[in-house]
Amino acid sequence: MSTDRASELQSAKERHANWLVDKTGITLSQARELIELLGLASLPSLLREAVLLKKST
Repeated sequence: MSTDRASELQSAKERHANWLVDKTGITLSQARELIELLGLASLPSLLREAVLLKKST
């Protein structure tokens, strides 16, 4: 993977993580872990899991 592509991917992960934190109230660490587990392709799945995670804490 090129450096530019890796940088773009990391930037996208951070944007998604911050969005999940703002939207659901989970921690940034939790958001990053969800993204590593589920990937970036399915925002509805990330959101669903973040909401469930927040309810369990």
